[in-house]
Amino acid sequence: MLENKVVVLTGGGNGIGWECAKAYVKAGATLCIIDKNPLSDEKLAELINTENLVLTCNLTDEAAVAAAFNSIIKKYERIDAIHNNAAIAHPSKTLDETSNAEWDLLMDVNLKSILYTTRYGIAHLKKSQGCILNTSSMVGSIGQDNHAVYVATKGAINALTKAMALDYAPFKIRVNAVSPAAVNTPTLQAWSEEQSNQNEIETYLNKLQPLGDMPAGDVIADACVFLLSHAARFITGTILPVSGGAELGYRTLI
Repeated sequence: MLENKVVVLTGGGNGIGWECAKAYVKAGATLCIIDKNPLSDEKLAELINTENLVLTCNLTDEAAVAAAFNSIIKKYERIDAIHNNAAIAHPSKTLDETSNAEWDLLMDVNLKSILYTTRYGIAHLKKSQGCILNTSSMVGSIGQDNHAVYVATKGAINALTKAMALDYAPFKIRVNAVSPAAVNTPTLQAWSEEQSNQNEIETYLNKLQPLGDMPAGDVIADACVFLLSHAARFITGTILPVSGGAELGYRTLI
């Protein structure tokens, strides 16, 4: 579905991003991962195609992002898609408990990174009539307690996706977002382990989705492949829930 496409993926080293990385390669894409940490030799081997590129980059550093995109264009001479997946969720705090530094870091990683990838990628997407995909979260629509700034960034991503879709539609560039609920990733596991009621949290997360226990990241990756593909050629400005129905009906607290 993604043959002959050059896909730039931020935060592709772990969790949903890593599942997307594998899915994009399987779908035929040439993949450029931009992540703050280098990939292990085992993960590099899984990417199979030696044409894939992995760049270590601080996405909150504009000069570093510009250099990463220069490297991508130097190697491939084109970009067909940018998937803005990189994000952080910590700290788990209410707004009044959040420090200025914590606010700034969440905003920089989750939002300003999208500004930078768009700033240095948009000219190339105009040439390819490519697309942008943002990783949002169900909490951006329904809220979540004790995660005020993270929720704010995901709500902003939803609004930003729609604004970008309108701005770039004249160039035939599609902009969409994928919106997961609970997904079994290392980040979520680490968060669960920090909670005082860890067993209750796990039960809650598994009961959250009417379709069943919280899934692994591959279900999100499959939706992302679709949104980047020609099959989604007339879809833009969409915030696609991939949630097992977590947002539906009255919710039972466990």
